[in-house]
Amino acid sequence: MEAELSQHTFVEFERAKMNTQQINAEAVGTGHLIIYFVDNEKQETSDHILTVAQILEKAGLDPKTHYLVELRGEHQIKHVDPNEKLHLHEHEKFISVFSGPTPLS
Repeated sequence: MEAELSQHTFVEFERAKMNTQQINAEAVGTGHLIIYFVDNEKQETSDHILTVAQILEKAGLDPKTHYLVELRGEHQIKHVDPNEKLHLHEHEKFISVFSGPTPLS
């Protein structure tokens, strides 16, 4: 009887652990690495959705002085709102545009 109870408890524990892992994986993304490019520099993330600011920051750029242009075929889509959420796709391409003040010499 004790062995049956221990086995039952173990199975329930393993189910709970798997459910927790699944919930955690869904909360942080799929775990699948997405490769995208900013200014022809390779970037990687496991998050399917990032804000414009996050994409710029991951590329080492300041979202206060830059915005993104998404290159989709022959179309160029401007993303100026740093809080805009973008659904990333494999090998997606962006270019950054400096929008800060131009220093005078």
